[in-house]
Amino acid sequence: MIDASVFTSNRSSEPSSRERSLPTTLDAIRAPVADELDAFRPYFREAMESDHFLLDKITQYVLRQKGKRIRPLLVLLSAKVCGEVNEMSYRAAALVELLHTATLVHDDVVDDADTRRGMFSINALWKNKIAVLMGDFLLSRGLLLSLDHNDYTVLHALSDAVRRMSEGELLQIEKARFLNIDEKTYFRIISDKTASLISACTTSGALSVTNDEEIIERMRTYGEKLGLAFQIRDDLFDFGAVDAGKPVGIDMQEKKMTLPLIHALEQSSKSERKAVMKHVRTDDKSAEDMQAIATFAKEHGGIAYARERMEALATEAYELAEAFPPSEARDALLGLTQFTIQRKR
Repeated sequence: MIDASVFTSNRSSEPSSRERSLPTTLDAIRAPVADELDAFRPYFREAMESDHFLLDKITQYVLRQKGKRIRPLLVLLSAKVCGEVNEMSYRAAALVELLHTATLVHDDVVDDADTRRGMFSINALWKNKIAVLMGDFLLSRGLLLSLDHNDYTVLHALSDAVRRMSEGELLQIEKARFLNIDEKTYFRIISDKTASLISACTTSGALSVTNDEEIIERMRTYGEKLGLAFQIRDDLFDFGAVDAGKPVGIDMQEKKMTLPLIHALEQSSKSERKAVMKHVRTDDKSAEDMQAIATFAKEHGGIAYARERMEALATEAYELAEAFPPSEARDALLGLTQFTIQRKR
């Protein structure tokens, strides 16, 4: 576990993160945009409205699924760091949440998942065909929300993220068949699957309030670095490397090669690799199989290496955010960066 002292910057004469407190809980991180988040919710609800009975029924069910709303939070914080939150900022936050919700609905179909956020998934209640169509409806509503208001730059950023997410998922599926992923490919996958949407959130927030290309690029890069660190934290959960409060070994069961295992394989002998890959290739892994993989990753430095890469990426993200003028919103982004790699789930 790292603390705030890891994140230091010499770019300004203001007190460093070691000399001032930053928000460390999601409630505290939300505080600078609490009013804006309240204003955002009607945009999201209205964007999902339909006079079709079944669509409206499913929409109301989706709205009852309480997520953390991290992505709209990122949009609004980024907008406030770069300028003044406005109507375009709210539409960008709604578009992000619509696209994200649509991808979750489609993911549940692909994964044959029965639950989502502690509730039955759409496909579990209304079957796959309706779930796919519901996801398509949400995507179309998001697109129309931007097109109707000529928010082309935001729409481009989010559309590119959806493209990258699809490509990353397909590449991961392809590599899972042959188990031949290296570190470079791993980072390409998580950049596309995870970091692309987080980066699109921070980019969209900036785009909604400024035309300054340097500011927009800095915020885009911040989101990319944050997203990479976020995903490595998730990968560490799978190895039981942190108390995640969630089942471990999900990625192992699906034969997803993540950074702890990739690095450990690179550091091991041929005979050691052969032995552990027998466990990796097993279709229905036992608890013993998963423990053997986790132990191998730890003993060959994979866990420690993944932590180092995660913390290095978070440091880069922190320094990018710290370069913005001091404000409560800027400090909330700094706090969110720390929270991302310290979270328990």
